[in-house]
Parts: sequence; C-alpha cells; structure tokens
Amino acid sequence: MAWCEWGSVVSPPDARESPLGRGEVLTAISDGMVALLKEFYGRGPTRTKTYFQDDLVVCVLRGGFSRVEQTLLDGGRGEAVIQQRMEFQELMRRRFSDLVERATGRHVVGFMSGNQQDPDLMCEVFILGPTDLLDDHVTPADPAGRSSRAS
Repeated sequence: MAWCEWGSVVSPPDARESPLGRGEVLTAISDGMVALLKEFYGRGPTRTKTYFQDDLVVCVLRGGFSRVEQTLLDGGRGEAVIQQRMEFQELMRRRFSDLVERATGRHVVGFMSGNQQDPDLMCEVFILGPTDLLDDHVTPADPAGRSSRAS
C-alpha cells in the first residue's frame, strides 16, 4: 500500500482510474457541479475548486445564493436557508455522485455535504471505492440514504 503526504493509507492499487487526465477530472467535477446547481437553483456558484486525493474528492463552491435565499439571509433567517440547502443537496445526491463517478471512473461509496453563510461556502465530499475505509462486508448506502450490508 502507498502512503499519502499525511501518512495515512491510500486506496488499493486495483482502483479503476478515469481515462481523463488529473486536470481534466478536476475541471469536469468543478464545471459539472456548477452546471447542476445553476440548472436546479437558477443560479450557480461564482467560484469552485475541486480536490482529488486517493479515495477522496472534495468540491468547495462559493457564491450562488438565489434572490429568495439572500432575502431570507438579510432578514435573519439564515438557518432556514441552510436547512433548505441541506435538503436540496440530499435530493441531488445521485446526480452529484453520477457526475463524480463519470469524471473519476470510480464508484462513490459515500457523500457528505455542508454549507455556511458567511462567507457563503458549500462543500461536497465524496468517498470513492474501493477504499480501505470500509470493510469488505460493508456495502455503501443506496442513493436514498439507507445503509445496507451484504449478508
């Protein structure tokens, strides 16, 4: 097994790799996330940056609050905006995961999402398989968020 710069174990060497180059993978994920958010929010983030190391993909996005969301934020209803975004991102789980799978050539076995208001940042985190983070008998959660285990 190989070691990453932080001294932790990285994905097994049999992990499928994307036919795209590293820069193309990062661009495909960043551009794809912006396009999906623009399509469904009506407005996309103004900045994005994607990181891909071993079995981890992190996409950080900045900006893109809709006019309704900004009005709620200005009116002191920031918690409502964050809750609505979390619900939306959970509904988008399959679309986000499909995008990352196409770009990386690997299966998404975990997805987590976070938001904050000031500065306005969104973070989408994907764990790719195979990974030694999961035991062989554990299977990932399905797109609806229910976990499952192999018998």
